Amino acid sequence: MIDTLLEYDTDLFLVLNTLGSETWDALWLTITNKFFFGPVLGVILIYCFQKQFGWKAVMLLMLVCALMITFTDQITNVFKRGFARPRPCGNLDIVDQLRFIAVRCGKYGFFSGHSSNSMAVAMFGGLLLKPYYKKLVYILVLISLIVAYSRIYLGVHYPLDIVCGLTFGAISGFIFYKLAQYLLKRFVIKIQN
Repeated sequence: MIDTLLEYDTDLFLVLNTLGSETWDALWLTITNKFFFGPVLGVILIYCFQKQFGWKAVMLLMLVCALMITFTDQITNVFKRGFARPRPCGNLDIVDQLRFIAVRCGKYGFFSGHSSNSMAVAMFGGLLLKPYYKKLVYILVLISLIVAYSRIYLGVHYPLDIVCGLTFGAISGFIFYKLAQYLLKRFVIKIQN
């Protein structure tokens, strides 16, 4: 059963990965770069948080967000080492069939840290700001999905790595959203539900 699932995962990866072309490679490399989209998401959220909650709350929310990203990142690494599933770019059986354009390959890929971190931030920020910006959560989730797909495009993650990363990120984002709500109510301000 697991072998069949992994075979389908590999087949789907090869289909999605080989859809790319050199014309779009630079764009997808930019999208996946944590030093590009991390700050973009950060600036959006800091602006929105400050506008709705004030600077004291922004400092608290930045601390909770940093804890959340650290948590998702470290748990992702535990899963990667625990499952020890090689990345597609490190799989000798398919390496000659894929498009590998990432800067480096890495050793293990289950599950995707980019996917879990970006979805955690999307859920956290989107849920906190939903009373003020109704559609922001959808925009942030869309950005997260684009970042997640970039990992397949670059040849460093299978679709199952992405789906599990997104799921873990959504759960983590929700848990830290609840923590942030509690801390805001307790120490900073009353917020709407």
